[in-house]
Amino acid sequence: MIELDADQKTPLYEQLYAALADEIRTGQRAPGTPLPGRRTMAAQQGVSVNTVDAAYQMLAAEGLAEPRPRSGFYVQKTYGMLHSRARRARRAPAAPAPQPPAAPQPVYDLSTGSVDTALFPARSWGRIQKELLYQRPELLQRGEMQGDAPLRTQIAEYLSVYRGVECTPEQIVVGAGIEYLLGCLAHLFSDGMAAIENPGYFRTRTVLQNSGIPCTLVDIDREGLPADALEKSGANLCYLTPSHHFPTGVTMPATRRAQLLAWAAARPGRYILEDDYDSEFRFDTRPLPSLQGMAGPDGPVVYLTTFSKSLAPGIRIACMVLPQSLLARYRRDFATYANTVSRFEQQTLCEFMAGGYFTRHLARMRLAYKRRMEAFAAALRAALPGVELDGVHSGLHFLLTLPGAGGERAMVAAAAQQGVRLRGLSEYYLARPELCRADTVVAGYSALKEDDVEKVAQALARAWLS
Repeated sequence: MIELDADQKTPLYEQLYAALADEIRTGQRAPGTPLPGRRTMAAQQGVSVNTVDAAYQMLAAEGLAEPRPRSGFYVQKTYGMLHSRARRARRAPAAPAPQPPAAPQPVYDLSTGSVDTALFPARSWGRIQKELLYQRPELLQRGEMQGDAPLRTQIAEYLSVYRGVECTPEQIVVGAGIEYLLGCLAHLFSDGMAAIENPGYFRTRTVLQNSGIPCTLVDIDREGLPADALEKSGANLCYLTPSHHFPTGVTMPATRRAQLLAWAAARPGRYILEDDYDSEFRFDTRPLPSLQGMAGPDGPVVYLTTFSKSLAPGIRIACMVLPQSLLARYRRDFATYANTVSRFEQQTLCEFMAGGYFTRHLARMRLAYKRRMEAFAAALRAALPGVELDGVHSGLHFLLTLPGAGGERAMVAAAAQQGVRLRGLSEYYLARPELCRADTVVAGYSALKEDDVEKVAQALARAWLS
């Protein structure tokens, strides 16, 4: 029996997970053997089934256990093999294996986290900020906990017009990045379990788990996260990117959105965390209204968005819209907190939006990125016969599939040898990477210079066709 201490600050599910993980790593639980059933383990330890399920899900997420339908959880065989090899290696150290030649430093960046800094409105942004520095000395003082009211008013108007979000400025919280805001939300949902899209944004799971929220993974399909699978997961929170799923680019249709809202409304305490990270960049049609707008101002949806894509990642401004049911508790628990965004940055963005600069800037960015996407897609199709490009009409990345290219790992490594940095699609599978489409990489083009479009296409042709 594993000793658990209910008086510790560490949650019981984390204590159980840590003890089982140690037993697996040290070989006390043999590879391929079943873990006790959740009800059996709960009875043995005197805890709830949900506590056991949370611990087992964490073991599965770390690759230490394998869930099998209608059978339970088993110690991962591959981990056991690696463990056995590691023990043999400690007994008889082998000669160091020859290191493969290091890939050259990347010349072309096709990652998804960068932007084209040449498009940043430096002149107007700098002029506004300089004027504020000299004319608004009160901005040197501490501001409102949720963010300055004028900025929240501008954000509320913008979200209403362009994303169909229904909220008042009082419901908006400004913070230094989505990760910070997720950490705040984790405090409000300290007794919950979150369902995360698979594949998906791995930082979300890291932030929530580091904040004490156990996470379970739900496989998406062609319409996004299925409501029936979410129901079976046992989660009461659900993190989604419905407008442009990351990284596959799937746009969730209205019927699926309605199903998920029905799931959230079915029981008190269920909430959807809607991450609308890049909806500004849709090149064919206007995006569907937000889930928050469909649910209403006090519906079970927390809306999150960021200005990292539309301005720059280094300007750490993001925001969330809290339903009324969470707002009072947020204000109570975070009343003594200072806002994490500089007031000069807040007021610069406020003036930038109020003066109409922001909407004009977005229009220029959409046009520039659309032209770049079209040029890059045309260059890739010309250089790589048989290439398949998915998700080119929205967001700042797309999926590139080249059948017969030898697998994504080989594709990523060969591209690196040609100075091109990108990632394979399976890297975003937090579990069950065998579901990943073969020979597929994620190609971001937001940081790609226009003059380099043809050069990158030719570099990838050398990498994958020679």
